[in-house]
Amino acid sequence: MSEPTPYEKLGVNDEASFEEVRDARDRLLREYEGDESQQEAIEVAYDAILMDRLRARKEGKIAVPDRIRYPERLSTAIPAAMQNNTQRRAPSWLSRLLDTPSQKDIYISLGIFTGLGAVSFFVPAATTWLSFGLIASVYLLTRKENRFGRALLISLSGITIGVILAALTNQVLVLSRLVGDGFFPSSIQMVIILLVMWLHACFLR
Repeated sequence: MSEPTPYEKLGVNDEASFEEVRDARDRLLREYEGDESQQEAIEVAYDAILMDRLRARKEGKIAVPDRIRYPERLSTAIPAAMQNNTQRRAPSWLSRLLDTPSQKDIYISLGIFTGLGAVSFFVPAATTWLSFGLIASVYLLTRKENRFGRALLISLSGITIGVILAALTNQVLVLSRLVGDGFFPSSIQMVIILLVMWLHACFLR
């Protein structure tokens, strides 16, 4: 009696599709679960069929789909493409600068700067609130990466941009005759500065 072919061992014919061969292997592995010798014979038969198909493909007899020849591509192609798209979208220097804070961190930093802004309405002392804002910003930024010099630099840039933005807003309102010259409330300007400082402290690192 001749030895059964790999196809016969799996119970499929030599014209079976890859899916049929794979399903037959999986079904037999479940059927002989716990029988290591039978499972090993099933795997050997399956590997022999794949090698036979690959040989036939090299000889130009059949066209083997890429998923048989390169099954690892299925699991890596999509993530790799997504990673490449992400890298194209965000330059490395921008990724190092921007931060994605947790909801808790957003609420904490927002609470600090909202409190400073609210108090500045009742106690107009620009230098004092800018100092407190600077301290808060440096503290929040230092918590992220423990780099005091960088935190101080980002915080000072936040104050600078905030002051410029508040001055430009004042100028636009004056030119638009919405407020009288010099009558733009300093408390509103302070809120603008603190808002910019919060954005720096929360979303930069």
